Amino acid sequence: MRVLLVEDDPLLGDGIRTALIREGYVVDWLLKGRDALEAVRVEPFSLVILDLGLPDIDGLMVLKEIRRQHSIPVLILTARDAVEQRIQGLDAGADDYVLKPFDLQELLARMRVVTRRAEGRSTQLLSIGQLTIDESQHVVSWRGDTITLGRREFALLLELARNSDKVMSRPKLESLLYGWGEEVGSNALEVHVHHLRRKLDKHLITTVRGIGYRLDSRVA
Repeated sequence: MRVLLVEDDPLLGDGIRTALIREGYVVDWLLKGRDALEAVRVEPFSLVILDLGLPDIDGLMVLKEIRRQHSIPVLILTARDAVEQRIQGLDAGADDYVLKPFDLQELLARMRVVTRRAEGRSTQLLSIGQLTIDESQHVVSWRGDTITLGRREFALLLELARNSDKVMSRPKLESLLYGWGEEVGSNALEVHVHHLRRKLDKHLITTVRGIGYRLDSRVA
């Protein structure tokens, strides 16, 4: 899952980014609200973590502008703990709040909740036939067996499963698996798909020539 982190505190931003990458997320980090609005306009993020106290424009204004154009989940990260301010944020379109200082595990749990809610799911388990993906534990079960996947293999399978039976283009998948500044090999995506087919079923992920890939729920 690709996350946009908007946080102007260098130490906190670097700490969150490092922790989320360690958990398997692709994270792009910005310090200013206007840069965040431009990024959301052109990039396919799965979630925005937004600080309210930004140096150029107030985070609530950023949130309102995002909501004018997108339904992407937005998790507010702030030290503003007054009830009235939290109500303002929720009314402006925030999906949830995390108050500073916070525990990393709480942040991760709230990230999973808002993304599940956006997908219309009520559980952390994503099941398609005999394929089960536990997002919080990064565990994949296939036909009763636990399958060991690399970080990007897991991320790729999760994105395809979230959009099962839909064709996902190669550029879209690459943009979800790799953040800014990360070099993408010309055949990196094909290698990950090959590994998933070998570990699961060679017919589970189909190639749509010239477009991308699709996870076939009938095979699962």
